[in-house]
Amino acid sequence: MSGSLIIQQPGNSVVTDLGRFRGPRFGLPVNGALDQFSARAANILAANADNAPLLEITALDFRMQASTDLLIAVTGAPLTLTVGGRECPQWEPVSVRAGETVAVRRITGGLRSYLAVHGSVEAPALLGSCAPDTVIGFGLRLSEGTELTTSRSVGPIRQPYFDLPLFRLGLTRPEFSSRAVIDVTDGPDVEEFGDTAELLFNTEYTVSARSNHIGLRLGGALPERQSSAEVLSRGVPVGAIEVPSREELLVLHRGRGVTAGYPVLAVVTSRSLDTLAQARPGHTIIFRKTTVPEATAKHRAAIRELENLRSRVSTIFALLGIGKDPGWPELIPAAGS
Repeated sequence: MSGSLIIQQPGNSVVTDLGRFRGPRFGLPVNGALDQFSARAANILAANADNAPLLEITALDFRMQASTDLLIAVTGAPLTLTVGGRECPQWEPVSVRAGETVAVRRITGGLRSYLAVHGSVEAPALLGSCAPDTVIGFGLRLSEGTELTTSRSVGPIRQPYFDLPLFRLGLTRPEFSSRAVIDVTDGPDVEEFGDTAELLFNTEYTVSARSNHIGLRLGGALPERQSSAEVLSRGVPVGAIEVPSREELLVLHRGRGVTAGYPVLAVVTSRSLDTLAQARPGHTIIFRKTTVPEATAKHRAAIRELENLRSRVSTIFALLGIGKDPGWPELIPAAGS
């Protein structure tokens, strides 16, 4: 049974997914959820495909009301989640009864949270993705009164004897701190910076308030390019670290343009890009050198953990009869509770 979500307090929220992977070949940035690990985890906890549309909530308080029974999951930065006025856990599936209000308050430590709904929500797509693109003006930014259509209803789930938590899924939650250590590999132009390249690892940088999904601007001691030769515009990766001026360091994130004409000093690893997505203005960034094999190993370990989480969620949801007949009759959705 389909239903709807009515946005009552949008804060700063959008509907997104993991990104527009077909975009770069047409000159469009990939965009998508900046904290990919948290976004994937939210969808897995809601038994959705990894790339299903979900809500990205940045910094500000958020509130919505459900028209039908739902199952949701909220991940990302630490926050206070309430459903119908009762406080509920993050990083776990949570039941929402028809008519109840879901509120996200006091996002702390990090900057972004992710709210997934079992069955996902409907959103317009461009090149196979609903990810917003501010440059071309595409995407679904939520406002007061926005109505999102959901495709599935799930009756309230509760433990039948003592109302103990049902979902202890063993996921290692990311750490959130105002002082983040960011792993980077050497960029293609590192030699152009000579000995000053080491400043990147000996300096504590401060996140500027001018940072956004296109790139983070960092203040601190800057490596200096030793060559004055012109750099031709070429493709740049998400995570590229550039020194475009004498005032700040620039770390390109998922909204970056696909080409640039500045030398690339280093490249942030995929796992550390998730950490940077949670960096607030004023937070401290410390860069640490790593190798491509080490970065690859950490990325694969994170993917394995998410795959293991999906296996556990699939088993539990099958027992509860979510999407099918229950495999464990004593733990069925509680009618009217």
